[in-house]
Amino acid sequence: MSGAEFVPLSLTPILIGVFTAVACALPGNFLVLRRQALIGDAISHVVLPGIVVAFLVTGTVTAWPMMIGAALASILAVVLIEAIRRLGRIETGAAMGVVFTAMFAGGVLLLERSDTSTVHLDVEHALMGNLESLIWLDAMGWGSLLDPVALAGLPPELGRIFITLIGVSVFLWLFWRPLKISTFDEGFAQGLGIRTGALGMALVVVSAVAAVAAFDAVGSIIVIAMFICPPAAARLMTNRLEMQIAWSVVFAVISAVLGYVLAGYGPLWLGGTNAVSAAGMIATTSGLILLLAVLFGPCRSRTGAPSES
Repeated sequence: MSGAEFVPLSLTPILIGVFTAVACALPGNFLVLRRQALIGDAISHVVLPGIVVAFLVTGTVTAWPMMIGAALASILAVVLIEAIRRLGRIETGAAMGVVFTAMFAGGVLLLERSDTSTVHLDVEHALMGNLESLIWLDAMGWGSLLDPVALAGLPPELGRIFITLIGVSVFLWLFWRPLKISTFDEGFAQGLGIRTGALGMALVVVSAVAAVAAFDAVGSIIVIAMFICPPAAARLMTNRLEMQIAWSVVFAVISAVLGYVLAGYGPLWLGGTNAVSAAGMIATTSGLILLLAVLFGPCRSRTGAPSES
């Protein structure tokens, strides 16, 4: 494929996929180590109705309405979980299961019953994303990377997820030490005066922001794989947190690039005629990487959290 074809048709989807995977994998490392990996699943369930309602109210799928809708949906979820727990006198986990599944079903129902034909917001795109259509129409080749006029036509999702990735990276850089300490020894962190509860909530908020920013490109469900698979595979490759972060980024990038290529060319290599979902193949690739790490990773027999010296 020449530059005149690759740059407008494939460059931006690949970059968006890479930025999305890395933005989800970075906080996912701490979620996995804290045994909170399914928070990514919870986030994907909770934010969907908030995003749909935000679209129905504003008529757009721009960043701020989506963020506000997702935040309000998250607050509603917390209120409902607490109400069900107290009124029904059941454990928190059961209340969370009821609320998460009910809110996700409500979001899907809203999508099915609403007129979203003017935008890429329907059940298919909500679940599987819309990565293939995020092409750069104004690009003419590699020279467009230095053309201000062509750069103005970049898909807005690229800038949105890139800014999100920068924000996630800055958060981890600023709070690296307290995050590291509280992840491995919460009691010791509290003894040092670290507000572990607030820090944990901030980590969840950052993860939610990454999930919402990734919604357009990879859908609400595929985000789960990005939160879990690269960090879990990295967890089996090393005994140190810094190296785990690095491995997770490598696995996230490989998943995004290889998954996108296999989605477009894999069926052709096997004699098929149609491509498959890029987001779905990226998730599948990340799962295969995790499987290989489980089978051959040097730390696959280790239990517990990574040791830090």
